[in-house]
Amino acid sequence: MFKKYKMRSYNYRLIILIAVTCAYALTVVNSANSEYTLKQGVGMAAAFLMMIFISFVDYKFITKYYWLWYILGNILLILVLIAGKESHGAKRWLGVGSFQIQPSEFMKLIVAIFLAKVITMYKDRLNTWKFLTILALVLLVPILLIVKEPDLSTTVMVVLIILTVIFCAGLSYKIIGGALLIVVPLVAAFLVYIIATPDPIFMEKYQRNRIVDFIYGSDSTDGNISAGVYQQNYAVQAIGSGQLSGKGLNNDDPSSLKNAGYIAEAQNDFIFAVIGEELGFTGSVITILLLFTIVIECIITAVRAKDLEGRLICCGVAAYIAFQTFINIGVVTKLLPNTGLPLPFFSCGVTSLVNLFAAMGIVLNINLQRNVDRDDEIFADDAEWIRPHEETALWYYKSSLVCTGKETLVVSMPHPNRAAKNWTLELEKVLRATGRL
Repeated sequence: MFKKYKMRSYNYRLIILIAVTCAYALTVVNSANSEYTLKQGVGMAAAFLMMIFISFVDYKFITKYYWLWYILGNILLILVLIAGKESHGAKRWLGVGSFQIQPSEFMKLIVAIFLAKVITMYKDRLNTWKFLTILALVLLVPILLIVKEPDLSTTVMVVLIILTVIFCAGLSYKIIGGALLIVVPLVAAFLVYIIATPDPIFMEKYQRNRIVDFIYGSDSTDGNISAGVYQQNYAVQAIGSGQLSGKGLNNDDPSSLKNAGYIAEAQNDFIFAVIGEELGFTGSVITILLLFTIVIECIITAVRAKDLEGRLICCGVAAYIAFQTFINIGVVTKLLPNTGLPLPFFSCGVTSLVNLFAAMGIVLNINLQRNVDRDDEIFADDAEWIRPHEETALWYYKSSLVCTGKETLVVSMPHPNRAAKNWTLELEKVLRATGRL
């Protein structure tokens, strides 16, 4: 579970970046709705400490139980449908004492862990239709459960994370091209269907109305604009009124749309509108840059990861933060149809915080292991590295847990450019010593 780490490999830069983002976010929450400041602050502090703890837990230990996470996630989704709290026509929350959790949030991280482990184990089968079909059927279970709540926005997020991880794993461009030839016409046909059908089968009526109102705006086909569009209109006005430097946090400006109560869910999904109005264009840019930098740190960690498993998890977390940020800001600025997704690190919500900080903890551990000692870089549980003599740079071990289950000789050697004259001779000595030559 825990390993010996070199603390010089710890990503202190990311820790500081997250801490600054949280402090900035908390000041915005306090201005948006001071009633949530204490709860959000305590939640951030607890989640931050949890992240630090997880950062020292070997991510291999976490991914080892990938099926357990998958099953637990689906059980929670089923419990939501059975005993979940209903609000605005949707069941998305489970009551746990005085707290409420949203299990669909956890699936964003779970699918990344699940896919990273499965693809690593069956990398050679990735570009086969049989493997992709089985994988799709397995992942279809949580997707359908989330759709059933209904929670279209989270469904889209989970699908985007899945697609990103599979793409980063090395999916063939031929398969991607073939999939696009099928998916694009289906999406187009689906849009035509929901526009032409007042009560579509595959989604709730209010979800359909949000899409139609986004397309037609004030010229909506039924003559009525949904409340979601009005929310977006006020949000855009608020952002525009902030101009360059904004009206200031906790202001008493009578022209403030937030103060007048026109920004719905100011501390939640529409918190970016508060940032735009009170901190202006400058505050909005700072917000985007902070989140963008965190995404970049995840990508850098992915590049430095010691194995495919760690790389794919980092890609999944990067997609999680990037896409959710893009969709949230796109909704608030009326570039996308209205949907309920929190702005990472900024929007209030315990479940979102816990899931997000857990993901960042895993990323930190992956980064921590990018430069481990040779003794810790074990490819099999029965491995014990052996160095024939001090003069050689070669290491080797025997294992029965590698590849086909047969006893296998695993040899570690320096880069050929560093020891071009000696490494082949040293390898010959190792092979003779182990009876392979």
